[in-house]
Amino acid sequence: MKINFTIDGEPIGKERPRMNTYAKRTYTPNKTKDYENLIKWLYQSKVKYHFTGYIKMTLRCYYSIAKSNSKKVKEQKRNNALRPSKKPDIDNVVKIVADALNEIAYKDDTQIVEVVASKYFSDRPRIEVILEDIS
Repeated sequence: MKINFTIDGEPIGKERPRMNTYAKRTYTPNKTKDYENLIKWLYQSKVKYHFTGYIKMTLRCYYSIAKSNSKKVKEQKRNNALRPSKKPDIDNVVKIVADALNEIAYKDDTQIVEVVASKYFSDRPRIEVILEDIS
């Protein structure tokens, strides 16, 4: 089985847990929690397939093109002559998507045994997610 879905908006990476010094406890930042909930909601409302075996995850992350760029630079970014080398790091984007889909798309993200992730520029920022069974 092969599943595709898109997360619209600027890609967001998983943030490190924060420490509440008063309560002496760690917590997940709200930005991370909200984005994970969005991913869960999208998957549950559009896909609803549950993987049981090994999984290959492919992420294509599209970042917005700054309006201040010249026409030449914008065209280079659209044609992938220039690629994003900015935050968030690609591994943190993979982590937030994989963690959000725990117990939704699969029992645990340890089932993901292959990952392909890439960054591009686009006029429409988004993350395209492809999950597929590996036999």
